[in-house]
Amino acid sequence: MALSRRTLLGLAAAVPVSAALAACGGSSGPGKGGAATYWYLNGQPQEGVRAGAVDAFNKAHPDTQIEDTTYQNDAYKTKIKTAIGAGQAPTVIWGWGGGTLRAYAEAGQVEDLTPWFDENPDVKKGLFPSSFGAATVDGKIYAMPCETVQPIILYYNKRVFDRVKVDPPETWDDIMALVPKFNAKGIAPFALGGQSRWTNMMWLEFLFDRIGGPEVFQAAIEGEKNAWSHPDAIKALTALQDLVKADGFVKGFSSITADSNADQALLYTDRAAMMLHGAWSYGIQQADGGDFVSSDSLGFMTFPAVEGGKGDLSNTVGNPAQYLSISAKASAEQKKIAKDFFATGVLQEEEVKQWIGNGSVPIRLGTEKLLAASDNAEFLQFTYDIASKAKVFVQSWDQALSPTAAETLLDNIVKLFQLSISPQQFASNLNAVTAA
Repeated sequence: MALSRRTLLGLAAAVPVSAALAACGGSSGPGKGGAATYWYLNGQPQEGVRAGAVDAFNKAHPDTQIEDTTYQNDAYKTKIKTAIGAGQAPTVIWGWGGGTLRAYAEAGQVEDLTPWFDENPDVKKGLFPSSFGAATVDGKIYAMPCETVQPIILYYNKRVFDRVKVDPPETWDDIMALVPKFNAKGIAPFALGGQSRWTNMMWLEFLFDRIGGPEVFQAAIEGEKNAWSHPDAIKALTALQDLVKADGFVKGFSSITADSNADQALLYTDRAAMMLHGAWSYGIQQADGGDFVSSDSLGFMTFPAVEGGKGDLSNTVGNPAQYLSISAKASAEQKKIAKDFFATGVLQEEEVKQWIGNGSVPIRLGTEKLLAASDNAEFLQFTYDIASKAKVFVQSWDQALSPTAAETLLDNIVKLFQLSISPQQFASNLNAVTAA
């Protein structure tokens, strides 16, 4: 992202939200003169890779063009939902799959791509098998997996750890013990862009897993009654509030936006010691943080164990991929252009190299040699190993749930972080929207 996640995930452009709804190029409607339209997230370095893939396709197909338009992450989520509901969706719909895609598919708003994948088996065979779960609804594929795998990672500032003379945390107890040590030195223990809501969610995703294992959230996804009130869920919600009460997050976190990358800046300017964020954050810190990454000041690890917890340490959360769907309202000509783009314009060699150059792991199989040869080889291998070895890769919650449930989730997470509701109230509010 300079995104987003999503979340799950996140990205970031340094434009004010007021400007975010204005297109940065291309058309905003279903397309002029038969051209296909494509909306996606802005924010570098990801925006440049996406735009480059469109430009390369347009150059190779002078008679069938794709018009692209970019939006900030949070603004995009609102804009695309409204456009699809009004029958004004772009031809190609960028998204995160999961529960939102299910809602589109069930409403007949996106094309069933199963027959196309059957006719183009090599396209499917070239991608991470794990990327298709969030693209599939009731056994049918409604989206083309694309771009990169984005697990959520615990980043830390080695300079700050050296200054305070402490070691990276290996357990949740270690995290809680580090908090007062950093605060005593005037350094925020954790950066957080809490106004963006989904950034807060990443904490709960890991705490639920590490304490209760993946079954706890899976029960909520499946609509089990009182799933959110599971004792391990309450334990995780309580642990999170313990961290807030201990001043674990930067002061004023609820007014910091991830779309501005202000949370990233806190880490690379030594004002925060740690940050839980997506794999995309590495590229942002590399692009914006001066010599922070090149001087080996950025550390990274997976989320630590919680004592007595049931989750496997290999389990991760985040985005198994990003996803492109085709609007059911697009013309036959536009649909054909979109499918040609999927076959010959997505994750081609140049795009794969650019993602790797930005510190990302593309979801195309067979890139190990490119990853190993990269300047970012250590981080890329770390990300590749997380994604390929995870016993369970939980999709970002706000993408896995239905749009209605996701909105309730995000609103209640904000209240949980602001200590304005208890863990039990949170559970009750979520049970009301996810129980079957």
